[in-house]
Amino acid sequence: MTQSKVAGLILAGGQGSRMGGVDKGLVELDGRPLVAHVIERLGPQVDTLIINANRNAEAYAGFGLPVLADRSGGFVGPLAGLDAALAAPPPGVRWIVTCPCDSPFLPLDLVGRLLAAAEAENAELAMPIAEGQFQPVFLLARSDVAESLAAYLAADGRKIDRWVRSRPHVIVDFEDCVEAFANINTAEELARHHGAAAVPRRR
Repeated sequence: MTQSKVAGLILAGGQGSRMGGVDKGLVELDGRPLVAHVIERLGPQVDTLIINANRNAEAYAGFGLPVLADRSGGFVGPLAGLDAALAAPPPGVRWIVTCPCDSPFLPLDLVGRLLAAAEAENAELAMPIAEGQFQPVFLLARSDVAESLAAYLAADGRKIDRWVRSRPHVIVDFEDCVEAFANINTAEELARHHGAAAVPRRR
């Protein structure tokens, strides 16, 4: 797919507080766990996949992928998952792209578009924008930002977009497929998207 090796990092390390504390990645949509939908769409776009999870590691390992916990405790947030992956990236990986486990409709060309923009601008980071909103949990990060991110977290930084803006970055337009960034945070949203996973999507 590209000469630059990319690892996909599925973020499943949260507490699922808006869904009653359940592990969202393992909640089923149309008969399959949410994380399985993400694996299906993200897997073909990358060279390798990793799951970031802070609980139910055995269940996630059942998908046949490496499972990586945060280096810091306390459910710090998505950046902690990226920090863990950057601290021990798979051999030869130049980029890591993150995707939340509760976004089963992610663009099928997410990685290609982010990577093309980052390499064209010699940026360290690439972040989508859709419907006028940044989508920071769908982040492409070059492996050499590991030290910067670790320092940001050590200083109690948590906001992804604030860290992104502090580094050479590029914002990538995804206004043509805003629905692809929908995520499922609540039982009501899960019910509303029932059947949607079976609908073919252009991106």
